[in-house]
Amino acid sequence: MSQVIVANRLRGALLASVFAALPLTILSTGPAAADFRLCNNTPSRVGIAIGYKDADGWTTEGWWNLPARTCETVLKGNLVARYYYVYAIDYDRGGEWMGQAFMCTRDKEFTIRGIGDCLARGYDRTGFFEVDTGEQRAWTVQLTESSEQPKQGPAPPGPVSGNPGAVSPATGTPAIASPPSRAGSTPGAPPGARTQ
Repeated sequence: MSQVIVANRLRGALLASVFAALPLTILSTGPAAADFRLCNNTPSRVGIAIGYKDADGWTTEGWWNLPARTCETVLKGNLVARYYYVYAIDYDRGGEWMGQAFMCTRDKEFTIRGIGDCLARGYDRTGFFEVDTGEQRAWTVQLTESSEQPKQGPAPPGPVSGNPGAVSPATGTPAIASPPSRAGSTPGAPPGARTQ
């Protein structure tokens, strides 16, 4: 009879601990991190600006300064658009990653609403390259040198590490990020300060 009493007490204690831990488990299982990240896979410091369209219209933001061989989350949370736009400049060796989508930037930290009439509004007109996220919830863009194969792709599922240099694995998706061009740039010049 004493074995039955001990078994019932153990079963009761086990059930109590399961029910006590259940709220903690429910609270700790939030949605997986979903961010837009950029990785600087070069030996240089890189400045980054981004552009995107949300419910309020077009926005460009900058500058994120990434040391060599590090990553940075530039937009936190689920992506709100399929297409994002990136412009990056190599501070140490000159050159830039650019494209044909023209948006507004400036030399200092900025958040600019709208992409029209940049020069008339006192901003620089800068060519960004397009990143098609395929409507993924998270995405990582890899910036590389011309001798390396640039890659980008969806961020891995689950929480994203905050460690600098934690690069998402490539998915084999060809990258849009072209190697930096060197023409018309002054090494070490701030963004927007280009030679003619």
